Amino acid sequence: MEEQKPVSRLRRIGDKLAVDSEPGLTNAQLMLTNFDLKPVEPARRQWGPWNFVGFWVADSFNINTWMISSSMIVNGLSWWQAWLCVWIGYAIAACFIVATGRIGATYHIGFPVVSRSSFGIWGSLWPVLNRAVMGCIWYGVQGYIGGHCVYIMIRAIWKSWDRDTIPNSFAQDSGTTTADFASFFIFWFCSLPAIWFPVHQIRHLFTVKAYFVPAAAIAFLIWAVVRAGGVGPIVRQPSTIHGSDLAWEFIKGVMSSIANFATLIVNDPDFSRFAGKPKDAFWSQLFTIPVGFAVTSFIGIIVSSSSTIIYGGEAIWDPLSLLERFIDDGGSGQRFGVFVIAAAFALAQLGTNIAANSVSAGTDMTALLPRYLTIRRGGYICAAIGLAMCPYNLLTTNNKFTTYLSAYSVFLSSIAGVMCADYYIVRRGYLEVKELYDGRKTGPYYYTWGINWRAYVAYILGIVINVVGFAGAVGTPVPIGATYVYNLNFFGGFIVSSVIYWLLCKYFPVPATSERWMEVGDEIDDIRVAYNSNNPSGTSSREFGVDETTTGQPYKLARDEKIV
Repeated sequence: MEEQKPVSRLRRIGDKLAVDSEPGLTNAQLMLTNFDLKPVEPARRQWGPWNFVGFWVADSFNINTWMISSSMIVNGLSWWQAWLCVWIGYAIAACFIVATGRIGATYHIGFPVVSRSSFGIWGSLWPVLNRAVMGCIWYGVQGYIGGHCVYIMIRAIWKSWDRDTIPNSFAQDSGTTTADFASFFIFWFCSLPAIWFPVHQIRHLFTVKAYFVPAAAIAFLIWAVVRAGGVGPIVRQPSTIHGSDLAWEFIKGVMSSIANFATLIVNDPDFSRFAGKPKDAFWSQLFTIPVGFAVTSFIGIIVSSSSTIIYGGEAIWDPLSLLERFIDDGGSGQRFGVFVIAAAFALAQLGTNIAANSVSAGTDMTALLPRYLTIRRGGYICAAIGLAMCPYNLLTTNNKFTTYLSAYSVFLSSIAGVMCADYYIVRRGYLEVKELYDGRKTGPYYYTWGINWRAYVAYILGIVINVVGFAGAVGTPVPIGATYVYNLNFFGGFIVSSVIYWLLCKYFPVPATSERWMEVGDEIDDIRVAYNSNNPSGTSSREFGVDETTTGQPYKLARDEKIV
C-alpha cells in the first residue's frame, strides 16, 4: 500500500495538469487533440484582411529586415540591385505564404494538424519537433536583440548605464556583459504577458505595432538624412562585381530574402486558420509582404548611407549601433528621440518574437503533448528555453551559429514542398478533417505505423540535394557545382521534395484524395472527434466521406451517417 502512494500522487498531479478534453476520447486521441489543436470554430475566426495587413506591416519592421540588404551591398551589389533582390525575394516568399496559409484558412487547422495529412498521424511529429526547437532557439536570439533595444532605452535616460563602466561579472568571451544581460532579462520578462493572450486576440498587438513602429522608422530616416544633409554616398555607389559574379550574388540576395521567411512559410497556417474566409488571408498577404519588407529595407539602406556622412568611415548598418552613437553626441532632446525609436524597435522585436516564435513553438509543443500542453503553456516553455539557452553565447563573433540558422531553410523547404504537393496536387484540396485526429490503423492518414514513408523519402531527398553545399556554407571546401546548387537552396529543396512526393503518390496511391478540385472546409462549424460522436459536423464535410475500398475517392454520405 505504501508503494502505491507515490504512484497515485503522481497520477493526481498529472490529472491536475491535464487540459480539458472532449468526452469519449481514446488514449490515442488524447495524444492527438485538445482545444487548441481542433479546427477553429466560427466564433474565433476573427482575423479579417486588414488584420493580416497589420500583421505583416508590423512583422516587416524589425532589425533583421532593416539590415538584410547590408551583406548584399558589402558583397558588391549596388543599392538598387540589393533592393530589387528584396522585392523579388519577398514577392516569391509571399506566394509560398499564401500557398501554405490557404490550407489553414480553408480548414481552420494549424501546421501540426496540416502536416498529418502528408507525413502521417505520427510521422508529423518529426517536422513539428523541428519547428518547435527552432522556435525556441530563435525566441532567445530575437529576445537578446530586443534586450539591446532596452539597453539603449535605459541609456537614453541614464547615460551611466554603460556596458564599459558597469562592473562586468561575465567572461570576456561570453558574448555579453552585466548591463547587456540585465537589459535582455528586462525585455524577456516584459514579453511574458503577451504570451498569455489567445492567438485570435493577439492581432491587436500587431495593429498597435503597425501604426507605431513604421512611424518611428520614418522619423529615424528623416532624422538621419537631415543630420547628414543628404542621403549619403551608398545610393551613388555602383556595383563592384560584374558578369557571372554579379548574377550569382543577385541570386544569393533573392534566396537570402526567401530563407529569412522559411519558418513563417511553414507555420503560416497557425495564424491563417483564424481567418474569417480563405480570401481574407490571400490578397492581404500576397501584396503586403513584399511592400512592407521592401520599404523597411529601403529605410535601412538610406539611414546607413547617411551614417557615412554623419560619422565618416564605413556605413553603420546596425540601427541600434547608430542609435548608441546618437546618444553619445547629443543632448537631452536627442536622447528622447533615441528613446522613442528604441522603444519602437523593442516593440518590433516583441511582435516578431510572438508571431514567428512563441505562438508557433507553442502550437507545435501542443501537438507533441496535447494531453498536458496548450499554446499558452507551450509559449511559456519556449520563453523559458529562450532564456536558459543563453543566446548571447551563440552570437559571438567567432561563432558560426547564425550561419547554421540561416541554412536551416534547407530543411524547412523540404517540409513545405511535401505539404504543398500533398494538398494541391495529390489531394486537390480535399481533406477529411475528422480523420486527422484518428489514431486507428483504419484511418486514411495512418499509412504505415502512422508514418507516410512517401513523405519521408521526398523530405530526405529534398535535403540531400543541398547537403554538400551546406557544408561549404559553414567552411568546408566543396565542388563549385555544389555551391551553385546550394545558392538555390530553398527552391532546390522545395521542388525536389514536391516532385518526388507527387511521383511516389502516383505510383503508390494514398487514400482520401479527390479526382477534381474540392475544398470542403467551409462545412466545418464545430468539430467533435470522439469515435462515437454522431455529430455530422464532426467530419470535414457534412456530406463527404472517404471510400476505404478504393483509393480514397469521395462519396456522398447521408446526413445522419458518420465516418467509421
